[in-house]
Amino acid sequence: MSDRVTISLKDGIADVRLNRPDKINALDQAMFEGLVAAGRELAANPKVRAVVLSGNGRGFCAGLDFASFMGMTNSERPQRSLVTREEGSPANFAQSAAWVWMSLPVPVIAAVHGVAFGGGLQVALGADIRYVAPDAQLSVMEIKWGLVPDMSGTQTLRHLVRLDVMKELTFTGRVITGKEAVELGLATHVSDDPLAAATALAKEIAGKSPDGIRAGKALLNEAVRASVGDGLSLEAELQMGLIGKPNQIEAVQANLQKRPPSFRDPE
Repeated sequence: MSDRVTISLKDGIADVRLNRPDKINALDQAMFEGLVAAGRELAANPKVRAVVLSGNGRGFCAGLDFASFMGMTNSERPQRSLVTREEGSPANFAQSAAWVWMSLPVPVIAAVHGVAFGGGLQVALGADIRYVAPDAQLSVMEIKWGLVPDMSGTQTLRHLVRLDVMKELTFTGRVITGKEAVELGLATHVSDDPLAAATALAKEIAGKSPDGIRAGKALLNEAVRASVGDGLSLEAELQMGLIGKPNQIEAVQANLQKRPPSFRDPE
């Protein structure tokens, strides 16, 4: 995996950092590859119960590093194009850098400070929950370059804000603060220390039944696009898959005995 993204795993919590601080974690080819590889690695690890996604240095992510791509010679062009559709996924490679967090089986909590512009905001939108610093700056910035958001942001943003708000942000590229992001629905909570707040929530989630948490994320991800009938059927299906299993029994026993639970990693 690229050194553009680092992972440390402790007590079921994966601390994932965008690691290009000299460029405010701007997205070059190596960063795209690092994000996709990190997401895939964590998806395959049954010991992971929650993910905290943040950026090292002055900000979360400044967006696409245009200079790095425009400066490439033909011989330097990567074999994997950003617009190549990923096998078994609805997303292409660029979209996967953000969509991989949405498709991860465990909750992902983004901690945003400094800037989250363009593609950087779309990566943050791929998380399930977002803590933002009050003075953070967020923008759907693609219109500044005559472009549209194309890293899955339209598919995540449409479930968070009204259509007119989404259009205004997309048409103008207006920069909003962390406080306004929460008011509009782009972010979940304002925090003076978003990384500490995200980590605290991850610890709480990691203490719950991993089977129940994974089923909950799968159910809620599908609920926003499923028909009523399909949604109700999935509720019943997932619930029947949980009832009577070791982790569900442990959750009940731990509550009745007023002790911390001891859950098994999912198979």
